[in-house]
Amino acid sequence: MKEKKSFTFLIITGLSGAGKTLAVRALEDLGFFCVDNLPPALLSRFVKLCLEAEGKINRIALVIDVRGGGFFDDFFKSLEEMKTNKYPYEILFLEASTEVLVKRFKETRRRHPLSVHGRLLEDILLERKRLEEMRGIANKIIDTSEMTTSRLKSQINDLYGPKNEKIRMNITVMSFGYKYGIPLDADLVIDVRFIPNPFYEESLCKLTGCDPEVKEYVLNSPITKEFLTKYNELIMFLLPHYIREGKTHLVIAIGCTGGQHRSVALSNIMQEMLSGSEYTVAVRHRDILKKGVKEEPV
Repeated sequence: MKEKKSFTFLIITGLSGAGKTLAVRALEDLGFFCVDNLPPALLSRFVKLCLEAEGKINRIALVIDVRGGGFFDDFFKSLEEMKTNKYPYEILFLEASTEVLVKRFKETRRRHPLSVHGRLLEDILLERKRLEEMRGIANKIIDTSEMTTSRLKSQINDLYGPKNEKIRMNITVMSFGYKYGIPLDADLVIDVRFIPNPFYEESLCKLTGCDPEVKEYVLNSPITKEFLTKYNELIMFLLPHYIREGKTHLVIAIGCTGGQHRSVALSNIMQEMLSGSEYTVAVRHRDILKKGVKEEPV
């Protein structure tokens, strides 16, 4: 039988329309053996077959969601069997805001899996409620509300690409604007609206936190320097404890009013500060595209 320690088994689940199909395609490109819509009752047996394949299949991704109908109710029972048999697994949960999901279903004209009377909003809310418990046990959560196709593929690659097989923790530092809402997939959220705002400087308001002038303005405040020192110390204190609990991906969200200046500059700086550690750190500016740059949505 194949050694379990070299076996990667990923369960993909989440809300319909959140990008599970795109995630599967990205995983296939990474060499995963992917199966869509497997009945949960077959989960333990399927894993056993893969483990007995003499190493021919050792990176597997399964999509299990509400399309399974009545079979979906067996999911947690199947997970208990997996734990009893000591089969290793990880759960990736994909979600998006209700507004975005409604828009995606309208654009594709696809029927929601729970649809009976064609009440799309009610179907989405019902599915979200049914998946609450599953979301709670997920190892990783990705919010695709503001993601492009290429960005989702990039994040899947960051999480499950070969170069990360031995990495203990992946960190994403994300800037955002409170006027657009708090990111759904954030683990830690910090409000930096107490820092002087470059928006009110005529020479800086049309720039972003990626511009040197804005970065210099933000860093010029003694409050900023003290905040960065203390917050970095907090993060470095927390990381080993998260790892001890089995967490492998941490999303640190830094928010200002519009997600253009302070949060962007500070996210870049935090990424630079954390990159000198043993962790892999990426930066993502969720709302900087609100300035008008268009990309293909998920």
